[in-house]
Amino acid sequence: MWFYLVTLVGLYHLLRWYRERQVVSHLQDKYVFITGCDSGFGNLLARQLDRRGMRVLAACLTEKGAEELRRKTSDRLETVILDVTKTESIVAATQWVKERVGDKGLWGLVNNAGICVFAVNEWLKKQDFASVLDVNLLGMIDVTLNMLPLVRKARGRVVNVSSAMGRVSFVGGGYCISKYGVEVFSDLLRREISYFGVKVAIIEPGGFKTNLSNMERLSHNLEKVWDQTTSEIKEIYGKKFLDSYVKTLNALSNTCSRDLSLVTDCMEHALTACHPRTRYSAGWDAKLFYLPLSYLPTFLADAIFFWTSIKPAKAL
Repeated sequence: MWFYLVTLVGLYHLLRWYRERQVVSHLQDKYVFITGCDSGFGNLLARQLDRRGMRVLAACLTEKGAEELRRKTSDRLETVILDVTKTESIVAATQWVKERVGDKGLWGLVNNAGICVFAVNEWLKKQDFASVLDVNLLGMIDVTLNMLPLVRKARGRVVNVSSAMGRVSFVGGGYCISKYGVEVFSDLLRREISYFGVKVAIIEPGGFKTNLSNMERLSHNLEKVWDQTTSEIKEIYGKKFLDSYVKTLNALSNTCSRDLSLVTDCMEHALTACHPRTRYSAGWDAKLFYLPLSYLPTFLADAIFFWTSIKPAKAL
């Protein structure tokens, strides 16, 4: 009995291994548009695909980021300035892409641009949530809706960068909310456009050392949020809670992986494999902690967070 079971499992993984190693032909003729290429995952992916000979169209927020990227890549790679929070900027970038891809269409769209603010929800204002959602979720949707006709023409791929925190949330602020939104939008989009031969993949990284996880920036943002809270909130939570919160973020930041290629390799596979996965969990923390935790009963997950988290000064 066990022999047949092990054999079936082995054959399944062997078949999966074979299918996932089949690569799309004529990659050198395919265009890929990537947002958020100033640094981090987007920057590395742009360079990675450029080395592979693909036609990379890299969107950067700043001219400085675009110049630095061009210096590190071949003449094939082209850059455009894009602010995903502004529809007029997205429309202009879409027209720019259309002029370059022509009748071939856009093979790959990678929605990578993102920001984050980590803080206790009660410390934040509506605008603090809106600013994150505007980039991570609404900006991604706006870019996708504008670029989708070009992707459909090429029967290509949409790759959306979510997070392990889009599976299970443990920090306040708009980041986790936005990533849950990315998951839902991607699922709906995948089902809707599958009829046209377009595939949608979701990348769910764990903790990685990028500008988003820069501890100095996170601490500065947290102190700024704390300063804007009311005296009542400060009394309820206490300065000791704030200091412990900063230490917790620092500890999490120190555990983040520096190997960004674990994420960009997933992105590359989603763009170049004949049979890409629907979801990619990048990093051992995503695979061994966040993903299993997301499948636990809610009361167990809540208990883990409750007993491992810091408590406010006036908690019951």
